[in-house]
Amino acid sequence: MSSASTLEKGSIESNVVWHHHIVDKRLRARLKSQKPCLIWFTGLSAAGKSTVAGLVEKKLTEDIKHTYLLDGDNVRYNLCKDLGFSEDDRVENIRRIGEVSKLFVDCGIITLCAFISPFRNDRRMVRNLFESYEFIEVFVDTSLEECERRDPKGMYKKARAGKIKEFTGIDSPYERPEKPEIHLNGDEHTPDELANQVIRYLQQNNYILNH
Repeated sequence: MSSASTLEKGSIESNVVWHHHIVDKRLRARLKSQKPCLIWFTGLSAAGKSTVAGLVEKKLTEDIKHTYLLDGDNVRYNLCKDLGFSEDDRVENIRRIGEVSKLFVDCGIITLCAFISPFRNDRRMVRNLFESYEFIEVFVDTSLEECERRDPKGMYKKARAGKIKEFTGIDSPYERPEKPEIHLNGDEHTPDELANQVIRYLQQNNYILNH
């Protein structure tokens, strides 16, 4: 960043003051009868993150809960359409998603995010935006072999052929979560079974009422 850009950024920050509104997150949560949180699904491409997140949202909606699902590919169509896949752009992609998710949680919404998010530092960056109880890391632990077998978009085949560079799991690392709140075995369970595990966690920890 140039010195001029640094000065401009500093000037903006010095003139911006956070405004506290009368209606806050706790009131919005009470109105919705739920405890808002961010459920962050991470894992390899084709691990089943989006599928499981979608099923969790469906089950929550059927239980008349207020939700919103942010998916990696969908976000690239709008909010992050100006970003590429360089290391800096990937970090910025996750940062934007974290900030948007924070707004949803502030609205009292149970927010679900499905992103490969391969690096611990990036996931930690998002976690640090939230209260400790608001961030739920869900590791969809599906083996590389199984993900390659599924390969619904043909991405692994292209990566193996050298047509895609820096592909997570092939020539770019995936850093497994060390202590995820929820650890799902994608090799041994169906998506519906995995979604039910997430729902049980939410019930047991009072994010939603256990009917």
